[in-house]
Amino acid sequence: MSRKATCLDNACMEGFFGHLKDEFYRGRRFDSFEQFRDELNAYIVYWNTGRYQVRLKGMTPVQ
Repeated sequence: MSRKATCLDNACMEGFFGHLKDEFYRGRRFDSFEQFRDELNAYIVYWNTGRYQVRLKGMTPVQ
């Protein structure tokens, strides 16, 4: 970690949590914690394997 107030230390995780809130959580209601947990796990699998990325020339990480 760098000195205090260096935002670049957390840039990757803050970007992920921003996408998570916008794409997965915002505007939704879950019936139970178990439903939330299961859908969150599915979203994380999608994030790591199925989302298209510009830096990969429009392919997914698995491709």
